[in-house]
Amino acid sequence: MTQASPFHHIPVLQQEALQFFQELPGERIVDGTLGGGGDSQALLEQNPQREVLGIDRDPAALEAAAQRLAPFGSRFHPWHGPFSQMEEAAAQRGWKTVDGILLDIGVSSPQIDTPERGFSFRFDAPLDMRMDPSSPDPTAADLLNTLPQETLADLFWTYGEERLSRPIARAIVERRKDRPWATTGELARLLERVVGRTHQHGLPPPTRVFQALRIAVNHELEELEQALRAAERLLSPGGRLVVISFHSLEDRMVKRFFQHASLTCLCPPAVLRCVCHKQVTLQPLTRKPLSASPEEIARNPRAACAKLRAAQRTDAPPEFP
Repeated sequence: MTQASPFHHIPVLQQEALQFFQELPGERIVDGTLGGGGDSQALLEQNPQREVLGIDRDPAALEAAAQRLAPFGSRFHPWHGPFSQMEEAAAQRGWKTVDGILLDIGVSSPQIDTPERGFSFRFDAPLDMRMDPSSPDPTAADLLNTLPQETLADLFWTYGEERLSRPIARAIVERRKDRPWATTGELARLLERVVGRTHQHGLPPPTRVFQALRIAVNHELEELEQALRAAERLLSPGGRLVVISFHSLEDRMVKRFFQHASLTCLCPPAVLRCVCHKQVTLQPLTRKPLSASPEEIARNPRAACAKLRAAQRTDAPPEFP
């Protein structure tokens, strides 16, 4: 039914995600991270009456998914943009609410494996890292060449949890005095000198700095926070939100958001009677995050870091900022 696509991304925890959409009160789903269209295809095949709004800010992903999902005709609706704008995308379809939202966060395999995108230190390529190469946003090279040393150190620590953030930032600033940063290979070689051949966490030396730069370039944590709030407002009662994350910063944010949305009261302990009248908007469906099976990790090693959390929308009125 599908055509081969050059944008070949293997979905992670797909069967685990699909189980939460098996029986929904309606037929409208948002796939906020379309990628190559694998998850959207599975969602469309799961229910022949279902429509899927597929969102992605990578034009290459949209093109590949549109080809793959063409056999589903008008049941699939592509939209170019970040998933934080899912309410706008849904409104353009005339959808006031949706019945399910899937967010598979992070960089996709084709983005990592395409050298010119600059996501991977395995290739010597331009330091880009933008998920939407057509956007005017600064590239990773721009950040390395313009941010103050202290800001770079904070970025590597906050987004990469890199213990050597300060000596790395110092070395980067010293190096750019001679010539500007341009390629992934240049940065990888410097990180090997500063960090050493073996990272203290057993990872290749460039791993955490490359992760931090990618998150900063694409505003990933800010986008996720906005997307979670948008999903809370957009879901209809009984609708479900499924989020798959790939590092601790994302998973922690999702966990705390679900916890906050499920609380019945925010009053301090000294207040004997609730006066905040907080509404419970989401009920978590996963007590602990689901992880990939050993069999899936053997097929796709990138699934090893994946964590899935799910929640169901209550009938409380949506909260607007």
